[in-house]
Amino acid sequence: MAEILTGQVLQFTADPFLAGPDAARVETDGALLIEGGVIRAVGPRAQILAEHPGVPVTSYGNHLISAGFVDSHVHYPQTAIIASWGKRLIDWLNDYTFPEETRFADQAYADEIANRYLDLVLARGTTTVCSYATIHPESVDAIFSAAQKRGMRIAAGKTCMDVNAPDGLRDTAQSAHDDSAKLLNKWHQLDRLSYVITPRFAPTSTPEQLEALGSLWAANPSCLMQTHLSEQTDEIEWVKTLYPEARDYLDIYERFGLVGPGALFGHSIWLEEREKAKLLDMDCSLIHCPTSNTFIGSGLFDLSGLKAAGHRVGLATDIGGGSNFSMLRTMASAYEVAQLRRHSIHPAQLWWLATQGSARAMRMDDRIGNIAPGMEADLVVIDLASTPAIAQATARAETIWQSVFPTQIMGDDRAVVATYVNGARLV
Repeated sequence: MAEILTGQVLQFTADPFLAGPDAARVETDGALLIEGGVIRAVGPRAQILAEHPGVPVTSYGNHLISAGFVDSHVHYPQTAIIASWGKRLIDWLNDYTFPEETRFADQAYADEIANRYLDLVLARGTTTVCSYATIHPESVDAIFSAAQKRGMRIAAGKTCMDVNAPDGLRDTAQSAHDDSAKLLNKWHQLDRLSYVITPRFAPTSTPEQLEALGSLWAANPSCLMQTHLSEQTDEIEWVKTLYPEARDYLDIYERFGLVGPGALFGHSIWLEEREKAKLLDMDCSLIHCPTSNTFIGSGLFDLSGLKAAGHRVGLATDIGGGSNFSMLRTMASAYEVAQLRRHSIHPAQLWWLATQGSARAMRMDDRIGNIAPGMEADLVVIDLASTPAIAQATARAETIWQSVFPTQIMGDDRAVVATYVNGARLV
């Protein structure tokens, strides 16, 4: 069934980091036609209504209609431990993450958390995620089943660890390969689902496991590959003791075939110059996790420098090291981190990161992350005056971005009027 939505419609014509803020275009009295889960037409409200008479109309007034948010690095099994009192990365994993992840051998518990997580993020306007599961195949089945039920486009994979992890959270090189292959064959490219080959990070995989997963990726190049890179300085020092022969952290992944197009490297804060050059040359994606990086005390990601150099960069909550499920709050944190690095990020650039930028990092920007004819109808409708504090700031605005910015900085789930997934209103 066709439907027309009217409101202020946000579109991107290019990357605003490269082309400037004018690459973001807002039709202040706009409309879009959705049918069969796809955006069929976009333009001024009067034009769309005249060209499609008789089609039901949902009016959102002055609310902003955008592509749904895309969260390119999450750990959905950490939903229940979000906002746990912080320590450094390794302590945080041992004290909170690993004990919680052992519970996902229970299919019922995995299903409960998967459904809870997706409901939480949909309520905040996020329509696509790229998630780590646990070592348990049940955890992968849970998140894909929950997403399939909602019609969501997501990517996820079994987290693989065969060393430096507690009992109950270790697999083997062979079982990691075989379980991943079985899950890949079951879920990859079924409906709107994509499988991601997922070694947690170099310290929790033996060379044999990394080699096995590199071979699996080589055999299935349509899959993404996700892992962590250079999140904290003490992590990097630990990696050097485990792989003393490696030139740097990235070199470990290189030797096992885990660096290339379709690789997503979470955090990537403390990169060496050789690593930056190699990541750019191999067209990898770097995923900025600002609330996590500040909450766990990891460091300040060089967003402006890496974007200026031409890197693919996505934005992510990194639940549950990240401290908020909302991509609005994540945009605010990205802005604050950039300010500490003496760079001011334009609101259009922040919004692009949370939509088309993250979709591009996931190699899905031909389908999601923007509003244009032919794109999938994953959308969020945002109230730009959702609270008294935001409303008084918006009332003073002279431009659209002055209207948007207070919501980026102070907005939460109250700003989300509606979330559409595959053309259906779920929130």
